[in-house]
Amino acid sequence: MEPWARGLQAGVDEVGIGPLAGPVYAAAVILNPTRSIEGLNDSKVLNKKRRESLCGEIKRVSIAWCIGRASVGEVDQLNVLRASHLAMQRAVDGLSHTPDMVLVDGNKKPPLAYPVMAIVRGDGRVPQISAASILAKVARDAEMVELDEKFPGYGFAQHKGYPTKKHVAALRHLGACDQHRQSFAPVRAVIEAAQLDRLPS
Repeated sequence: MEPWARGLQAGVDEVGIGPLAGPVYAAAVILNPTRSIEGLNDSKVLNKKRRESLCGEIKRVSIAWCIGRASVGEVDQLNVLRASHLAMQRAVDGLSHTPDMVLVDGNKKPPLAYPVMAIVRGDGRVPQISAASILAKVARDAEMVELDEKFPGYGFAQHKGYPTKKHVAALRHLGACDQHRQSFAPVRAVIEAAQLDRLPS
């Protein structure tokens, strides 16, 4: 048995560090040891249909789960790493049960009021973290689809805010919208270029 595999362990993972637009999401999950869930894995290796199916099952059978987010404004104000830690904090604080240990994907420990263990590649190795990665991705993807309707033309529903060629081209053509992260260099460059264009000649 792993040294952390005692008591209630909450798995925590985030999604949305790399995009140029949209919030950062995190989820915290305490699995039920008597209700195994088949097929848990890193959300990035699962297709959309499988993620959504597992998401529903995780919510039904887990002891506790919660999703947290940090807004675009918080990403710009704090920086994206600290914003992701804030989203994790909100997810853990929202759990209906108090965890004895928090297991976080990666190599950085967010500042939480509980013992924390960071596990590199934990989203593919630790079921609790896999479950958290699935909930966070499904929730963030859903919001990006909604943002696609509010801000048409950028393709948010397809690329989810990540810096694809299509997204960068649309950003340059349309300019930045309210959901673009102004602290990120490609967005900042577009905003600064637009400001220069408005200066009197």
